[in-house]
Amino acid sequence: MRNLQGKTIVLTGASGGIGEQAAIQLALLGAKMCLIARRADELERVQQIIQQQGGQAWIYPVDITQDAEAKQCIEQILNEHKKVDVLINNAARSIRRPIIQALDRLHDFERTMQINYFAAVRLTLGLLPHFLEKSEGHVINISTMSTQVPIPLFSAYLASKSALESFSRSLTMELGDQGIDVSIVYFPMVRTPMSSKTTIYKHMRMLDTSSAAGWIVKAVQQKSYRITSASGAIANALLNTAPAAVMNLTRPLFRLMDRQLEKKLRDKSS
Repeated sequence: MRNLQGKTIVLTGASGGIGEQAAIQLALLGAKMCLIARRADELERVQQIIQQQGGQAWIYPVDITQDAEAKQCIEQILNEHKKVDVLINNAARSIRRPIIQALDRLHDFERTMQINYFAAVRLTLGLLPHFLEKSEGHVINISTMSTQVPIPLFSAYLASKSALESFSRSLTMELGDQGIDVSIVYFPMVRTPMSSKTTIYKHMRMLDTSSAAGWIVKAVQQKSYRITSASGAIANALLNTAPAAVMNLTRPLFRLMDRQLEKKLRDKSS
């Protein structure tokens, strides 16, 4: 198990949800946290929580979808910290919308790719020279179990996460023998402000943010390539083996699940 005492970890999407909880948990384990998000006030709040518990945190309010801002942020982090050990690409956005309702909404796909894929790649490329110079670095990319199981209505989100997974594999194949470790965390549904935007998910069982953050801590400590659930791993194996059969089987099941969630929402509201 990796000792995190004194390790410097860069974490995006750190102002709330899973990112906030991961920042706190990692700091309690002795890591020096570099917290990135757009909202300065929320970053200050998380920093204060960490400091009150005896941890160390530096904050970097920045929009990582903007190239100049992201590059300046990386430069500042490297100027302030002798060595960066881990980059966690956690910042993300999700859109739940049928493809047929997105025919004139290409911007849905573009906006999702900007934060979920391009921003993660931008920070990774920015820190790679530092990692290679030190002959050590760990990139953790946050994905979703929904890329392991075929689900409807999240085409923009899943496409961006699938792209990030492919980039992760290439990174491992090209630089895995040069001290660069890569991990992908496949979260199930997590109760966050992002998932709460979908009304029918109000009564759906989900992982809480603290438990989800524990998956990130596990990825940092173990350096495993894949962090997922047993059901996610099995579903992924089945999807790769018999994709058509799996999709034909799960398509009606997801439609049934949505109908049941909508009914539960109506019953709770009445």
